[in-house]
Amino acid sequence: MASLSGGLLDSTRVLLDLQQANEIAQSFSGCLEPEPIACCVAQGLVDRFRCAFARIWLLEPDQTMLRLVASAGMYTRTDGFFGRVPMGAYKVGKIAQNRVSFLSNNLPAEPWVGNREWAVANQIRGFAGYPLAIGNRVIGVLAMFSHHPLEPEFLEVLQTLCTIVTIALDTAIQYQKEKQRWQLAAQPMRPLALSDQLAEILKNSRLTLLGTEQPLSTSRSYLVLKTAEVLSHLRCTYARLIYSDTTVALEAITPSGNCEATVPIPVPIPTVPADPDTDPEISISIALAEIHPLVTGLGGILQTQPTSDQRATQITLNIPYAQARSELKLQVLCTSPVLQLAFTHLATTAGLTLCDDQDAPLLTDEIQAVSPTRKVIWVSGSRSHPPDIRARVDFSLQPEQFRQAVEAVMQGQTWGIPAVALSDRELEILRLLTQGHRDRDIADQLVISESTVKFHLNNVLTKLKAKTRYQAVYKAIEQGWI
Repeated sequence: MASLSGGLLDSTRVLLDLQQANEIAQSFSGCLEPEPIACCVAQGLVDRFRCAFARIWLLEPDQTMLRLVASAGMYTRTDGFFGRVPMGAYKVGKIAQNRVSFLSNNLPAEPWVGNREWAVANQIRGFAGYPLAIGNRVIGVLAMFSHHPLEPEFLEVLQTLCTIVTIALDTAIQYQKEKQRWQLAAQPMRPLALSDQLAEILKNSRLTLLGTEQPLSTSRSYLVLKTAEVLSHLRCTYARLIYSDTTVALEAITPSGNCEATVPIPVPIPTVPADPDTDPEISISIALAEIHPLVTGLGGILQTQPTSDQRATQITLNIPYAQARSELKLQVLCTSPVLQLAFTHLATTAGLTLCDDQDAPLLTDEIQAVSPTRKVIWVSGSRSHPPDIRARVDFSLQPEQFRQAVEAVMQGQTWGIPAVALSDRELEILRLLTQGHRDRDIADQLVISESTVKFHLNNVLTKLKAKTRYQAVYKAIEQGWI
């Protein structure tokens, strides 16, 4: 892998590395067991990035010891000398205790290495250790060892992967705790239906069931129950569990003296997590923010809307049932790693299959990637879009809208592009106009009459609904036509 070869990295290599990291993340998508997630990550780093070996430790419930739960590559045992590491001991324990990442490209020379001969004999040069932490709370440590120096660009990719892994592991750990509680409370021979579990959580609410209950995936059931716990803290007075043909929804009414919006809005993720138990005046959006990443990951929608009298807030959670993997394909190639990761996530949420197939639509913001032979979906931004694109998209789209855009392009249609189009002659005249040429000069250069030049310019003004030539030029530039 070029990322570990010691050579210079270009933007294409970084994007490829991000794609590899995303494929590692997809390998444990929907998994709610911590150890299988950790094993997928460790093995993925070895397989896709050719590191010598990779390991993940998780903090045990007593918060004093780290337990090795995954090891891949040169060493696969998890019960060796470093199978249990006290907090603050060795480099792994210090990374967990101080929540500070560490990088070295000369491992044998590090004073903390206990066996330098081992590092030299096995040609281990690079080491990267990252705390798996959410805010001030650490849940584990990821470490990888390499035969080659680790490039700074690759470390950004690794850090991005660690962020995703931390969220997945924390969700799985919390789920396992809740699962144990549910199992203790459940009847021995008959598991409780979801509505029964909701009734137990929302004891002070009036609960209504609409539709026939259907079995849900573990992750969807967990999300509904987790939302119910938050609603209970918010003193929910009324709730409805609704089963439709395609989705399951939980609607609720909570008293609200601090509504934050007058129209339905997706619940934002706050900078600092808050605890509804300790702060009764906390805003509803912050109380719900803990579950928002789970909603997004399952392709659902979480919305809040104040009632007409502003005395209460309606909260709606809507989750689609699990669907088979889509045959609709998409290639994502963005210049920015952030854009690449964001649109990759949006595509996955929309149920698309990511690929490198040249026949699949290409989503990009890279001018050089656009060609008349490709079905290009352009990422809207500060840069005007080029010609020969089939659609324009941005971050305001919901997953379903994004999927509609890709479907339209696959069917030979356009999406998100104004219907107005200028002819080649009209564009040619506009380009000459931007270069300072007068009508007579343009006519001479194109070997047409001056009246023909004026005729074309009048057509341009009409098509673009511009009052002056300068407005027309500005609109054409804004659209990326010239």
